[in-house]
Amino acid sequence: MKLFNWYTRIPLIWRNLGAFVLGCAFGILLYKLGGIYGKEFMGKALTILSPFGSVLVNMLKMIVIPIIFFSLIQGAASLPVKTFGKMGLGVCGWYFFTSLFAAVFGCFIAVLFNPELAAASELAGHLSSQVEVMKANNPGVGNAFLNMFLGLFANPFKALADGNFLPVIVFAIMFGLAARVVMDTAENERTRNIISNMLDVIEAVQLAVFKMIDWIMAYFPIGVFALTACNFAAYGVALFQSYFQVALCVICGILLMLLVCYPAIVAVICRCNPYPVMWKLREPVLTAFVTRSSAAALPVSLKTAANKLKVKGELANFTLSLGATINMDGVCIHLPVFAVLAANLFGFELTMTQMLLIVVSVVFASIGTGGVPGGSIFLLFMVLDSLHLTPAQTSTIIALALGINPLLDMFETACNVAGDNIGTFVVGKKLDMIEKD
Repeated sequence: MKLFNWYTRIPLIWRNLGAFVLGCAFGILLYKLGGIYGKEFMGKALTILSPFGSVLVNMLKMIVIPIIFFSLIQGAASLPVKTFGKMGLGVCGWYFFTSLFAAVFGCFIAVLFNPELAAASELAGHLSSQVEVMKANNPGVGNAFLNMFLGLFANPFKALADGNFLPVIVFAIMFGLAARVVMDTAENERTRNIISNMLDVIEAVQLAVFKMIDWIMAYFPIGVFALTACNFAAYGVALFQSYFQVALCVICGILLMLLVCYPAIVAVICRCNPYPVMWKLREPVLTAFVTRSSAAALPVSLKTAANKLKVKGELANFTLSLGATINMDGVCIHLPVFAVLAANLFGFELTMTQMLLIVVSVVFASIGTGGVPGGSIFLLFMVLDSLHLTPAQTSTIIALALGINPLLDMFETACNVAGDNIGTFVVGKKLDMIEKD
């Protein structure tokens, strides 16, 4: 009991990192023992170990659709439609622009660094059967964009059952906005109360889903250990180069976004020195880095907006609350890197059409993370699905992502919160909603 209490008092991030290190060591040990005792020993070891990792992957798949669905309905329904006007358009325009820019920038960084290129052939040699399946199942991409666009408006209930993300996202946004319009334009109190009660139920469901995420996060160290150990047992120390390249690629991309891209955007739009503004954001950015949650950093962001950025409360409350749900620039940089990693690992070439599909998928997916710690790992399924990976291939990339997700998630969440605050400042400047000193 004392051991369990001591374990639960350790922050989750350290438990995940510890599980990753132990998984690496145990997997390499199995890899060495497999070379001594043969494939039969390795097969038995992986048969015992792999289900623990598969449980984590399946739980993530189970929860990803409810997270996106209820977060988007709640976020869209919270928009003040009657007073939306220039403020709402400006805020949503900013978030869409920066998400799109970050996704394109993430693809550029991923192609530039080309993670796993050096070790791709060696690792793919262990996956020759999967490579053939990948080539057989990879359809022509000539009509891929048209098919995806038409698929946005599929039956939402069928999409929910099939785990098809994009139609769920589109339906949730339209449903939330429609509910808000009905509530704001209703001529009788009963209609307004009905819609308000429905939104209260959706918020309650969302809270219950977040509690389920807490339970899944508690299992994370076990799943991370099993998935990491299985990967290293199968591929040996060749995976170390993959982790180094992917981490370097993502972190460099996010630092460039924070230190170069955001300041450049502020300088061009607001025509002021951006770095004093960036310095004022150190508290919410640091809070986001430590907690790995945009929602957890929201109170600090609101305080910073009021006391340091001097943004009027009616704007800050709207932009920062909305941004904690839909603005995920760090995620948009992070996810394309794993798409390029998958292409290199499984031996296929990403065409321009597929890169465009990745950008669109990332932008749509990023609005559904809901500000929860580790949210990007849920959305990685969607990006990998756009590449038509097999379940085994998806599990391999997810395992790689889980191994370094705690570290990358800290950087990307800091980027997300910086984007929320910078967006609030930029829109406030343009709409003259910055209080004078």
